[in-house]
Amino acid sequence: MQVEVNPNEDTEWNDILRKHGIIPEKPQDPEPLIQEALIEAERKAYENRLEDKDLDELDELEDEEDEAFLNQYRQKRLAELSTITQASVHNQVYPLQKPDYAREVTDASANCFVCVNLTSSASNNVESRLLSEIWRRLAVKYGDIKFCEIRGNMCIEGYPDRNTPTILVYHKGEIVKQVVTLMALGGTGTKVEDLENMLVGIGALKESDVRLKKKGDDSEDERPSKLKPSIRKTTVEDDDDDWD
Repeated sequence: MQVEVNPNEDTEWNDILRKHGIIPEKPQDPEPLIQEALIEAERKAYENRLEDKDLDELDELEDEEDEAFLNQYRQKRLAELSTITQASVHNQVYPLQKPDYAREVTDASANCFVCVNLTSSASNNVESRLLSEIWRRLAVKYGDIKFCEIRGNMCIEGYPDRNTPTILVYHKGEIVKQVVTLMALGGTGTKVEDLENMLVGIGALKESDVRLKKKGDDSEDERPSKLKPSIRKTTVEDDDDDWD
């Protein structure tokens, strides 16, 4: 007669069967591991509670936090600002010419992220005009990233205007992101913040970057209220030859 055994029961008989490998070891209770993970997550969250605070916000916490702990984060923020300042060597939108594309974009991306805006040749392309204005704002704000512009049909022979604006992001000589039109970012409602999120997603900006707009901060409308032309224009004639 065969006796059915519940391998999950804590009995002396089951202990004997497990010892001889007849039934598997009882699965470990996951609850202690989950509790330990939750406690560890809570501890890390508390230790990193000042991670996203800027200098002004740290000053406001003087009465709530230990002074030595605050100074540690102040020094960290100042070091971050110093690094950003030293790396901010661009701060403008660079108009591209096709013969210079490899040098100004592909080669330059060895040292920083390079973002290219393939613009429209039509003045009634609202998305293209919008992105050019956002491009200008981003270039001024993030000088450690190189922002460039070139008309789509000057860059690629026969490039369809319906695909503009097109965003190409280069890093280490490779295209790491491409966005065709602003449809995926919000269309004509695209904001500076949408592009910032894209840059964070590809690693061009860190989530902790002190220049990023704080969530819930409504002090500035990040959507351009008036479309303006790019800060600099190229006067180069159309060149229909493909670049090497």
